[in-house]
Amino acid sequence: MTRFATRQRTTKETSIDLSIELDGTGSTSVSTGIPFYDHMLDQLGRHGGFDLTIAATGDLHIDTHHTVEDVAITLGEAFREALGDKVGVRRFASGCFPLDEALVEVALDLSGRAFVVWEVPLPECLPLGNPAFDPQLAEHAIASFATAAGITLHVSLRRGHNVHHIIEATFKGLARCLRDAVRVEGASLPSTKGVL
Repeated sequence: MTRFATRQRTTKETSIDLSIELDGTGSTSVSTGIPFYDHMLDQLGRHGGFDLTIAATGDLHIDTHHTVEDVAITLGEAFREALGDKVGVRRFASGCFPLDEALVEVALDLSGRAFVVWEVPLPECLPLGNPAFDPQLAEHAIASFATAAGITLHVSLRRGHNVHHIIEATFKGLARCLRDAVRVEGASLPSTKGVL
């Protein structure tokens, strides 16, 4: 079984070509024009064990919001398609993920029901990188991904003060939980409803 999907999305604001292989090696090629976001998406692929290719262009002369949002939506849609019927997947995953002084807790369910709880208060910080990634976009990116993918997701900051560390721990934690949740370990659908 190959769990692979491709997606293209073109609007007046962005143009995106994306592919994801859930049972990959963590090989990534990411170019959004936003170096910090590229770094976070690279973490998602590498630590998730996904082969991930993203080529995106957007109206960065306005700001980075549209590109961040549209890439996250497109990635969520592709992830959901690649999951297929979800037969045999573990479905649930959770854990605490450190990066130096930062510690982030992530819990998720491949429920098919999009719901996001985000309890990650970020300290005041200048935008990261050039073009600038507004740290507040981290929540929007992850929530947009989870919504498009049909994932129930809870993210909580346990401790931390370095914004880069907090955001990176969040993406790495999400990646590791996704890696655990998509793992096939049975032959039946993990739901009493008979559908996910």
